[in-house]
Amino acid sequence: MTTVAADLAPTGVLRASINLGNPVLAQGTPDAPAGITVDIARELAKRLELPLELVCFDAARKSFEALTTGQADICFLAIEPARAAEVAFTAPYVVIEGVFAVLRDSALTTVAEVDAPGVRIGVKQGSAYDLYLTRTVQHATIVRGADGVDVFRADGLDVAAGIRQPITRYVAEHPDLRLIDERFMQIQQAVGTTKDKNEQTVAYLRDLVEELKADGFVEASLTSAGQSGSLVAP
Repeated sequence: MTTVAADLAPTGVLRASINLGNPVLAQGTPDAPAGITVDIARELAKRLELPLELVCFDAARKSFEALTTGQADICFLAIEPARAAEVAFTAPYVVIEGVFAVLRDSALTTVAEVDAPGVRIGVKQGSAYDLYLTRTVQHATIVRGADGVDVFRADGLDVAAGIRQPITRYVAEHPDLRLIDERFMQIQQAVGTTKDKNEQTVAYLRDLVEELKADGFVEASLTSAGQSGSLVAP
């Protein structure tokens, strides 16, 4: 255990990068964050007998940059090929969905129809769905901003991409919009650390995630944060 702690947190403090921009995974403020990612970070620090520092950001790309530039020791990000080159991921602990929203009178009704010439999709820059759409969309145009819905509104785009839970709430509050209910992707959220960690350390993180899924920790944490326990990854 001491070897894992020293390898994972060479400063003697476990620094966890928390993305407050994904309300399924983290809620609250930088001074008082909460949610499944915070709970996992605390559990890991407790087991390794390390003090914990929560380094909070408002976007996944910033959380990723914190890990890769040495500001954090672990991160909580979606598994994506563009990140896997630099991040050693566990298996997912939560699976969420990416969906599209459109204006109520839009002719677009299916995910397949979105990928068409002339269609402009608003995404949150550096998000898992930005990375996914960047490598899969063949005809539509991706427009990046601080938030998918915000850039959709500001630029008069055709489609807004986002995570199902927050974008569903947004649509419910804005009657001029509707959801394309079919998901365009599954977003596999995992724990990650840098690729230079030794095999024992990465194996420890992977085993921990499997244990926390199996013993009900992840489901209980999601439920206590007001999220659905059904989001737990298989």
